[in-house]
Amino acid sequence: MTIEQVEQGPRQVARTVEVPASAEDIFALVADPHRHGELDGSGTVGGTVSGPRRLTQGAKFSVAMKQFGVPYRITSTVMRIEDGRLVEWRHPAGHRWRWELTPLTPTSTRVTETFDYSTVPAVQGKVYELLGFPRQNAAGIEATLRQLTSRSARA
Repeated sequence: MTIEQVEQGPRQVARTVEVPASAEDIFALVADPHRHGELDGSGTVGGTVSGPRRLTQGAKFSVAMKQFGVPYRITSTVMRIEDGRLVEWRHPAGHRWRWELTPLTPTSTRVTETFDYSTVPAVQGKVYELLGFPRQNAAGIEATLRQLTSRSARA
């Protein structure tokens, strides 16, 4: 398994990996916010979720989170969704998380996860950078993709 950095443009942190699972199986996991804790490699996503079991365009879902030891709750909004291919939601602070799935074979998928903060004002983006969010989120994305890959290999 090789996780690769992907250049998506300024203020976007993206990593990609080939996962031994169908795009449909991975999409079922990513499109169900109640299962995001199964994916999370950052250690920030909690198990308490409210919202639909299957995300749709414009859907909202709330997740209990914890960062720097501080618990909090966020409500995100689905901005884009393409069945079996793409899920993107907007965090209340304005940045976005995106999952892109590219089927390679019936049992193999290229998965790209992106932390996109190009959608926030320039000053806010600078604050993110000063706080180390791009670096921290890159590490979290890599851990998430490793977890997804090993989970899929065991299935």
